Amino acid sequence: MKTKTKLFTGIALFLVVSLFFINLASAISIDQVTQDKLYPGEQAGVNIEVKNTLDDSIENVNLMLDLSNTNFISVGSASDSIDEIFDGDTETFNFEIKASSDIKPGDYNVPYILTYNIPNSVNSTGIVIERGTVGISVGAKTELDYFALTENPVVGQKGTVSLKIINSGLADIKFVDVKITSNGFTLLGSNENYIGTVSSNDFETATYDVIFSSDQARLSGTVSYKDFDNNDITQNFDLPLTVYTQQRALELGIIQPNNSWIYLVIIVVLVILWFVWRIIRKRRKKKKEIA
Repeated sequence: MKTKTKLFTGIALFLVVSLFFINLASAISIDQVTQDKLYPGEQAGVNIEVKNTLDDSIENVNLMLDLSNTNFISVGSASDSIDEIFDGDTETFNFEIKASSDIKPGDYNVPYILTYNIPNSVNSTGIVIERGTVGISVGAKTELDYFALTENPVVGQKGTVSLKIINSGLADIKFVDVKITSNGFTLLGSNENYIGTVSSNDFETATYDVIFSSDQARLSGTVSYKDFDNNDITQNFDLPLTVYTQQRALELGIIQPNNSWIYLVIIVVLVILWFVWRIIRKRRKKKKEIA
């Protein structure tokens, strides 16, 4: 009987200890991570909510971000502490971090070390150490430049207008669509041009066939796209176009004068001379026959 009693006592003790460590393993949970917008070379606040899921309070809670092998540095301390978190409560740990200037936009896992005490713990020291990671997002600012281009920009003539979109930001923009309005020219097709993707440090061009009607023409319209964070963005543009009148284009040698009338006059004169020559020839021939 004593042996059975000892066996049951040992099993019960094992279960109690096991349940304790199971609860201990889940004593703390990262409930939520929020952050301000973070861009390469800039800093932002990061707030980490920690929840106590035990039935007892925990004390001397310290959360440290391990930034040693990352592209982030702390602005101020890389750790934050709270004296006590009551059972079922959530507390927020605040950090300020800076991203390196050459980091690529995207999502990153940052390691953390969490330490705390459990009063009256069976652990000899009562200190618990937990490790894990939290996600940090690095965004990319959209930096676009617009330039207007023309081909054969002469009033009354057919040419082209183009919008050159230069992406000098650190991330691609997608689903780029360009719509223009007629202002000093007549469109010879659709006013919309779907480009697709404009990669970082690259450019794309939307081109339209037109007939120019004014030397004060402008290229205006909208560019719609999705940015790095998948937000829908619409930007307006209004750019002057360099268009020449016929006279100015002739002066600058952009177009050549139409000399076809001169060739027509020469041909008419030659025809007249040919007829005159034939008439004179016939008269001479008749005089010779009479003589």
